Amino acid sequence: MQVICLEEDAFYSLVEQVVARLKKENGKEKAKWVSDEEAMHLLNIKSKTTLQKLRDEGKIRFSQPQKKVIVYDTDSINQYLERNARETF
Repeated sequence: MQVICLEEDAFYSLVEQVVARLKKENGKEKAKWVSDEEAMHLLNIKSKTTLQKLRDEGKIRFSQPQKKVIVYDTDSINQYLERNARETF
């Protein structure tokens, strides 16, 4: 077995390069705003009516940049899921 010694600065530089490469290769970063299909997938729901109910009741945050375009905040969706999470026994 070979042992490789690195100076601290060189080690951290190498780690940063590896992390940057992994981020690049593993695809895009998570989007802040997602479509209704993606929101339904994240929430594991099948009905657009349920999604609209969550929106109307103020349980998840949304934006309507155009008349027929509604996008949902992923942070809000994750917070909603966390609020409704149940602890195991």
